Order: sequence, then C-alpha cells, then structure tokens
Amino acid sequence: MSMMWHSPPGLPTNFQGVAIAVLLCLLLLKWTSSIRNKRSSLPLPPSPKGSLPILGNLFSMPTKLEWKQYHQWCKEFGTDILYLNVAGTSMIVLDTEEAASDLLEKRSSKYSGRFRMPMVLEVMKWNFIVGFMDYGQQWRGNRRIIHNIFHPNAAARLKPQMLRSTRHLLNRFLDHPSNVVGNFRHMSGETILSITYGIQVKEYNDPYVKTIQEGMDILGVASIPGTYLVDTFPILKYVPEWLPGASFKRKAREWKDLGRRVVEEPYEAAKRLIASGDHSHNFVAFSLDRIQSEDDAERKQKEEDVKASAGTMYAAGSDTTTSTLSSCVLGLLLRPELIKRAQRDIDSVTKGMRLPEFDDESQLPFITALVKESLRWEEVLPIAIPHHNSTEDEYKGYRIPAGSIIIPNAWAMLHDERVYPDPFSFKPERFLKADGTLDTSVKDPSHACFGFGRRICPGRYMAYSAVWIAVASLLSVFDIEKAVDGNGNIIEPKYEYISSLVRLPEPFTCSIKPRSKAAEKLIRSANMT
Repeated sequence: MSMMWHSPPGLPTNFQGVAIAVLLCLLLLKWTSSIRNKRSSLPLPPSPKGSLPILGNLFSMPTKLEWKQYHQWCKEFGTDILYLNVAGTSMIVLDTEEAASDLLEKRSSKYSGRFRMPMVLEVMKWNFIVGFMDYGQQWRGNRRIIHNIFHPNAAARLKPQMLRSTRHLLNRFLDHPSNVVGNFRHMSGETILSITYGIQVKEYNDPYVKTIQEGMDILGVASIPGTYLVDTFPILKYVPEWLPGASFKRKAREWKDLGRRVVEEPYEAAKRLIASGDHSHNFVAFSLDRIQSEDDAERKQKEEDVKASAGTMYAAGSDTTTSTLSSCVLGLLLRPELIKRAQRDIDSVTKGMRLPEFDDESQLPFITALVKESLRWEEVLPIAIPHHNSTEDEYKGYRIPAGSIIIPNAWAMLHDERVYPDPFSFKPERFLKADGTLDTSVKDPSHACFGFGRRICPGRYMAYSAVWIAVASLLSVFDIEKAVDGNGNIIEPKYEYISSLVRLPEPFTCSIKPRSKAAEKLIRSANMT
C-alpha cells in the first residue's frame, strides 16, 4: 500500500497507534455496512481461500500482473466469474468474453458505471478524463462530443495528420535509431496534438509532448485500484498532509497542477491558433464551431465539455498507440522471418518507389494481421478500465452485489487458447487463410482490447489506423534486427513491461537501419511539413 504509517517529528510517539486504531474502526464500519446491504440468499461467485474477517482478501491481492493471478484463481475454481472482498469492497472479475458480453454488453444499463476513484478524481482533480466519469448526463454529453469527430466516417478525415506524424517518425528513426519507445511516444503525442488541437510539433523535445508523457506516467499508476489507501477509504482524502502516511496528499498537490497544465495549456494554444485564422481540421476548432449558435450560458458549459473532451483525447491517445507499436517490434525481433515476408508484400505494392498509403490496406493483409496480433499478444489494457454496477444482479446462479468493481480480464480473453491456439506466441498468421487473405472466422482482438459495452473506446478506429500506417511505413524502409555489442554478441531485448494501467515495454535496444540508400532517400524526400 502507498499510505505508509511513519510519524513526523514533533508528534507523540503513540500517534501511530492512534492512526492505526482509526483505520481499524473504518474497516469495521465498512464491513458492517456491507453486511447490512446483503439482500439476497444467492451465493457469491467463487473466491480465493484465506479470506479474513473484515479485511477479506486484502492481503492476498496481487500487487503486479494482477490479470494473471485473477485468471489462475478462475482456473482453480473452474469459473469465469470471481468474487474478491477487499476490506468490504466487492470486486467481480470477468474472465471470459462470454461473461463480459453477457454483463457489460447485454446488461449495459446496469454495468456502464465507473467505480469511485478518490485519488485520481477527488484528490488529484483529474476529473476531466471522460473515460473515468461515472455513467450519467455529463458522461453522455462529453462522449457525444468525442463521437462527432471519431466515428468511422469522420475519423477518415484525420488520416492526413496521422500520415504526417508517421513520416516524421521515419525521419526520427534515421536520426535517433536507438530510442525505439521514445520515438513511438513522440509520434503518438504529435498525432494526438495535431488531431485534437491543431498544434504542429516540430521539436524533438516538444513541451506539450513532454507534459502528456509525464501526466500519463503518473495517471497510469494512480488509476490502478488499490494503489492508494484513499481509494479504499475515501474519508482519508480529508487528512492533513502532515499526518503519518499522508504523503499521497503531497503527491496529489503536485499532480493536480500537472493535470491543470494537461487540460489548459494545449487548449489555450488551440484557441490562439483559431483566433489567428488557422482553421485546420482539428477537434477543438470543429467542436467550438458547432456551438457558436448557442446562447452564452449554454455555450460556456459546452466549451468546458469540449476542453475536458480534448484533455481526454490528449491523455488517452498517447501511450496506447506507443504500447502496441513497441510490442509489434518486440514480436518481430522474435521472428525475423516475418519482417522479410512483410517487406515482400509491401514491395509488391509500392515497387520500392513510394511509402505505403492508407489506400494500400486492402492489398496488404499481412500488415493487417501483424497489427491484429500486436493488439492481442501484449494487451495494452490487461484489465481494461473497471466498470461499476448500479444495482444488485444475478448471473449464472451467483449474486453480484450492487456497487461492485467489475473487472473485465481482457488479457485472459485475448489469451484464451480455445479462441487463439498457442496464445503466448507471436503469430500474425493466425489471422490469415492459407492463401494469405484475412480469415474473418478468427475473432478480431477488438472484442476485448478497446473496452466493453457503452464504455468502449470512441477513438478505436483512429487508433487502429495510426498503428497500421506506422507498421506498414516502418517495415517498408527499415530492417529491424537484434542489436550486437562491441564484441559482436547479440543483445537480447528485454520483454519486460512497466506495471501501469497502460502497459508500456521497458526501454529496449535493437538495430533499426534503412534497407538501402534508396530507402533513406525516400524517407528524407517524403518528410511532410
């Protein structure tokens, strides 16, 4: 737990005992409240052994790779729905697509809420993130605004910005070939800044890109349920900073300022561009133009919604693309023969005379298979973003308490050997028929990798397109191999990921070099300003 009990100087020596006593009282109150709220005689879903009075499964909860432990428990009990009691908080894990579909899709009116996130939303004040908003009028309004630019037909108009960022990415790999994850993060930030705000990134260390990267590093940790004790006991948000264990309050104060910068700075820059006459197609310009006819009060409220929605896109659209592209490179390093196959296919379309375009997608099914496998193999959001049910429910003879945290185990769904044989191997060919065309009978990973039900990611079409053009472009002009040290020894890349809401690979080393002098010239000549 991140709330550690250490007494500051000047406090009585028995203060730590008092603080612990207060905490135990809170636990007791939470437990008795949960007992009073039981309204059904149906059994709860299977649960791990060793549950303690009041504390429940608190001390058996995994601290990393949670999705694997959840899946292991489900296998032990032969169930696809698991119950966990974390100090009185009910958690329900859905381990299969069937369970997720039955509840989060078919009963979405009950299961579209978001669990309370005191640390992120109430202490850090990152309450502008639409994906973290509870289901209701505000969420629906913000979601509608985002949908206006991200539905499939509208998303197609964003492709020029994606193509420009991809061409810049190729040039960065010429200049900084060893910074694989960093280059992808920069491309993702550049894309989302252009699409959302109309800001054109020119510097390698762009301040806007740096700000969102800092923000996502923090948000990725703070948003994981249980990271901070205040998420279990929200009343702790009222404790003063000097209280033993209240270091989370000091961190939150700093992170609140960062959150303000994430929302305000690029938004104000976008408004300055609009005022200067720059009406390039971007989310903020498009959205503000749509509300000009509203009366002052209505327009003011809707502008706040536009700002929050833009901040959401800025935050959510960065590391997800980076993670998928980095995992794709790691998968290709395991199987270098796939690179040669992809390059043959691309060369047959471009003849080596140009870079791939979006219009080439129908002729490059192997690239599409590579993208699908990259989305599946190392899941970006292994437990998605947990849902919250509004009312008590029953499923497969089990009682699901109202107010439960509902965790869809997307990792388990995308590694289900009944759906994807040999699920832990990187095998893009699983999505292809023997003749090399796409096999539509194989379940597309989008059933789990972009969220569920009414909370599915609205930017999924853009995200897929951004990954597709980046993979096709990179492989068209670069060879990717394992790096070697000064003695000629192969450096095996790390296949380790940062523990966060969005899984990013740890920085790794590989060799990324132009396929030829002609390829290098093509990259330089295609750099878009």
